[in-house]
Amino acid sequence: MTTLNRPGAPDGHACGIDTAMEVIGGKWKVLILWALHEHPHRRFGELRRLLPGITEKVLASHLREMEADGVVRRVSYDEVPPRVEYSLTEDGVRLNGALQPLAAWGRERPVARRPEGEAGRQTYEARADAMASDVAGREL
Repeated sequence: MTTLNRPGAPDGHACGIDTAMEVIGGKWKVLILWALHEHPHRRFGELRRLLPGITEKVLASHLREMEADGVVRRVSYDEVPPRVEYSLTEDGVRLNGALQPLAAWGRERPVARRPEGEAGRQTYEARADAMASDVAGREL
């Protein structure tokens, strides 16, 4: 998904983060970067299996966009049956490295959000169930 540049800077970007977000924006792009980092040189079907829940359409679209942005390399082999492999470019490797602190923050985040541990999760789920029951009761 390409976003429109914002006015205010010669290239339309206010800072480096908005430039990066144009490349990694969306639910799946960061996960595609991770999958290609952990499992280099993967075929389309292999990538799809590494990313449960992604549709073929979204994966194909994101791979095309990421290739156009220069973070994913697509190599098509002249074989029968045809074979195409995806891997990270040097820029893709650098981008993935830049996301490592964000990944570390995310791994630590659940602990910070629920200091009360399992009891807090159960309390949260009980409240969510009660709210869902209340909403369902009003719809009848």
